[in-house]
Amino acid sequence: MSERPEQRKDPVDAIIEQWAKVRPDLDTTAMEVFGRVNRLSIAMADRVTKAYAAFGISRGEFDVLATLRRSGEPYTLSPRQLSATLMLTTGGMTGRLDKLERAGLLRRSPDPHDRRGLHVTLTDKGLALVDEAVGVGLAAQTEALSALDPEQAGQLADLLRELLRSTEG
Repeated sequence: MSERPEQRKDPVDAIIEQWAKVRPDLDTTAMEVFGRVNRLSIAMADRVTKAYAAFGISRGEFDVLATLRRSGEPYTLSPRQLSATLMLTTGGMTGRLDKLERAGLLRRSPDPHDRRGLHVTLTDKGLALVDEAVGVGLAAQTEALSALDPEQAGQLADLLRELLRSTEG
């Protein structure tokens, strides 16, 4: 017989119970939500990091490859576009690009329209790797989401979208 959700305890419940004892005047609803969101984010980051490590890349390096892949053919963006999309400094981006270029997953070439500019393009090897890695990473996420039925997963996605929208201004 399965337990009802309110009967299962998690580490956040213990924290909330402690606060209730010492500060019963506090409404800890936000702490319950964001404590769980934070713990879930860390747990999923760990799972996805392990999935990408099997391909010899970090999450950050995957993000670069995936951004190029999502841009569509010819899978080319400028370092500035990549930095803006990934919210990285140019220095942070340069380090990732250097490693990915050495691995043969992307190439940098001069921008024919701007002598000071560069283009970053996925190689065939990079395209194949990111296509495989995205499937493995998504499978890890899907496995975790299987704790919810499809309707619950959709409701959660909708609620998180609204919450995110309200915090982004």
